[in-house]
Amino acid sequence: MVFVGGPRQVGKTTLAKKIGKANFAHASYLNWDYAEDRKKIIARKFGADADLLIFDELHKYGQWKNYLKGEYDKNREKYKILVTGSARLDIYRRGGDSLLGRYHYLRLHPFSLAEALDCRAKIEVGKKLHFKEIKEAKNTLHHLMIHGGFPEPFFKKNNETTRRFHNERVERLIKEDVRDVERVRDLSALQVLAGLLPERVGSLFSINSLKEDLGVTHKTLSLWVDILERFYYHYRIYPFSSAPIKSLKKEPKIYLWDWSEVEDEGAKFENLIASHLLKFVHFLYDVKGYKAKLYFLRDKEGHEVDFLVSINNKPWFSVETKLRDESISKQIYYFKDRLRIPYSFQVLRESNVDFEQDGVRCISADKFLTALV
Repeated sequence: MVFVGGPRQVGKTTLAKKIGKANFAHASYLNWDYAEDRKKIIARKFGADADLLIFDELHKYGQWKNYLKGEYDKNREKYKILVTGSARLDIYRRGGDSLLGRYHYLRLHPFSLAEALDCRAKIEVGKKLHFKEIKEAKNTLHHLMIHGGFPEPFFKKNNETTRRFHNERVERLIKEDVRDVERVRDLSALQVLAGLLPERVGSLFSINSLKEDLGVTHKTLSLWVDILERFYYHYRIYPFSSAPIKSLKKEPKIYLWDWSEVEDEGAKFENLIASHLLKFVHFLYDVKGYKAKLYFLRDKEGHEVDFLVSINNKPWFSVETKLRDESISKQIYYFKDRLRIPYSFQVLRESNVDFEQDGVRCISADKFLTALV
């Protein structure tokens, strides 16, 4: 049994149907939000020839876990089961352990460059990355920067649609999703918090710095930040800790799932790269089973590199982002030498750049991102 959840609110249904058509002879698709499908689900009435059951938004059913447990235990040889839903699916699945050992959870991210181009690079974990030269990559990356990776604004490529999507997504997230699950008295203050986070993208994130702006206690603000993270508004990346460097212990950096909300061009580009790398490590973890993680590098002396991808807590490759500066950052060499990082990259927003200098590869983002997923 497979669960598909995550920040991409639109697209799970299409994905599920594509999986069904590609891998199964007869898939039965049932959406809890439709009255007729709801009746079939409760009555356990499925297509006679079905070999795949796709349940969408089933977590809205109060007894959904026991329902799936019964179907899986009784018909595991007859059906494969795919469960899709909103961000709340991830929250609801964590309560209790009635489905323990019966499912795999896959996180569905916003569109990445490789997904939008439908290019599948060869992935050799721990070894060098494999890049592709794709003519459409530059233009596609431009649209991803402006409109983000969520399906509606990305496909329409219209500034008005993108602005409307930003407003509606935050409002629905807080006034519908959060309200239905969490006990938050002041939803308007939570909405103000969401409006402040884009300004802090790419910087060390301190809850204390936000207390005065919102006039609430550290405990309350920490709870609100956790809530927004659970509902996939933002995510945090933490510093890599290792004996050869005096790393920071606690302070994370914060990024948005929808990087198109960020106004500063440099921070937006860093956020876009962060989201692509996070999708990559989640793929390696969820699908391939590797203990892959994403960090940033910073020590107490102030040396910093934007990102580090590790496998089994061992550095694989580091990434520093720049808009157009081709001079290799000294910080990359600093950490490369001390942590013995096998591969290091300086990734530029500017196109038509690809060279290596003293073991560090300076490469354009529209080429670098084709090596990911």
